[in-house]
Amino acid sequence: MANLSDIEIASQVEMDPIQDIAASVGIPEEDLSMYGKYKAKIDINNMKDLDDASQRGKLILVTAITPTPAGEGKTTVSVGLVDALSNIGKKAAIAVREPSLGPVFGIKGGAAGGGHSQVVPMEDINLHFTGDFHAIGAANNLLAALLDNHIHQGNALNIDTRKITWKRVVDMNDRQLRHIVDGLQGRVNGVPREDGYDITVASEVMAVLCLSNNITELKSKLRKMIVAYNMDGDPVTAGDLKAEGALTALLKDAINPNIVQTLDHTPAFIHGGPFANIAHGCNSILATKLALKYADYAVTEAGFGADLGAEKFIDIKCRLANMQPDAVVLVATVRALKMHGGVKKTDLNEENVEAVEAGLPNMKKHIDNIQNVYGMPVVVAINKFPNDTDAELAVVQKACEDLGVKVALSDVWGKGGDGALELADAVVEAADQPNNFGFVYDLEDSIEEKLTKIVQKVYGGDGVEFTRGARKQLSELERLGFTDLPICMAKTQYSFSDDAKKLGAPTGFTVKISNLKVSAGAGFIVAQTGAIMTMPGLPKSPAAERIDVDENGNISGLF
Repeated sequence: MANLSDIEIASQVEMDPIQDIAASVGIPEEDLSMYGKYKAKIDINNMKDLDDASQRGKLILVTAITPTPAGEGKTTVSVGLVDALSNIGKKAAIAVREPSLGPVFGIKGGAAGGGHSQVVPMEDINLHFTGDFHAIGAANNLLAALLDNHIHQGNALNIDTRKITWKRVVDMNDRQLRHIVDGLQGRVNGVPREDGYDITVASEVMAVLCLSNNITELKSKLRKMIVAYNMDGDPVTAGDLKAEGALTALLKDAINPNIVQTLDHTPAFIHGGPFANIAHGCNSILATKLALKYADYAVTEAGFGADLGAEKFIDIKCRLANMQPDAVVLVATVRALKMHGGVKKTDLNEENVEAVEAGLPNMKKHIDNIQNVYGMPVVVAINKFPNDTDAELAVVQKACEDLGVKVALSDVWGKGGDGALELADAVVEAADQPNNFGFVYDLEDSIEEKLTKIVQKVYGGDGVEFTRGARKQLSELERLGFTDLPICMAKTQYSFSDDAKKLGAPTGFTVKISNLKVSAGAGFIVAQTGAIMTMPGLPKSPAAERIDVDENGNISGLF
């Protein structure tokens, strides 16, 4: 079994009918819209008490130390943890993001866990699933078509075609589409202009869907999305184009969360998937609220490290959803710590205790942030890899114990939920500890103050600096009245700083803000640092080259 691929392991498990999975936590079959035998959508129109905090279970946020190209397995740990909680007799469920086709066919692969800690049906989840991403892409592109059609039909809104901010999207890594010129070949084909594509998970429509509490709020947020600016410098919105009704119609099913199951038949709510280094990187508010309503322990995760994903989970999602985690799991690996300690990826399989010790400041900074900036109890989960040595693991365990932090080995890739029983016990204990949850900044702070607090308190830097263009954008955002919105930092996931090469826990740096853009529908300001790509490209050897289907329709090569 140990040598089987993820998809081979998943294909050997006999899944339970999805109505049985839903019934195990009290969701009646009449609230399900079936998508075959093993996946369904849950009709939120029948969920009238999702905001009743008295009926909520404990919320467990899974995050990680600063990621490296070696991979940390945060989703794998999350799935293993929820199965372990079930195995120790707790009523548990998990809420995570849907995978994007870009990484599936690119370099990262799927996002449904791994080994014996997966969510299934694995191939469905990683491919078309229930069509949510297609609906989001269609809504995004309908708005783009309405915008260009309005300009073609006379431009009554006096849109400045040099200040169009809305791009079309496709859920694929395709660098060829980053910068294009369209509307060519004469007046009948539109107005020529520079344009470009983003990947679907970078669309504001994705963020809006994930941050909406109901369909009425969804429509309201869609209406506020800014697509361009007019000749006077004022925003032009989807509402100005009379688009929100049609967009909502395309999304009326997509807003309903999906339910599937883990390999151990624990309920899994998978819904939405904004990128974590571009957008806020969390599954939908609705999926998380469903998990909290129907489980005593709801496990969820935030994208990338605790400086990026967890900060946005707290300062954006928790604000809008009126929720807070009861405990945080920080996933660490010996491999990542060795890379932060200066070891090259090619040398990770060799024991190097000194490098592990040299990488510990990164983990300690994240622990400090969770405890003293976010104000929550933390448990460190060491995600065990086959080449980790006892001496290396002991270094990490001792560092946590010296800090008075609970630490547990996680061997869920090889053992499933049984590989995280100690972690589950520690999480249950931590969730009952005192919680001084707090935000990094106040909404009343200025935009610059919010950015400065994130950099100083979370990243450990000295502050921020703005390019000339970003400073001008800052003034415009203040003029237009967007000062009270939270911040969505778009920066490299590989460093606390905006420089991916600064590993460990760097200090004495400033973060350069190169672009400020309001996502008025989603309700946050995107602060871009460095060269953040909203349309990734494929690697030299894409994962797509190794995916195949046999004569019986069985898929291989997904991971």
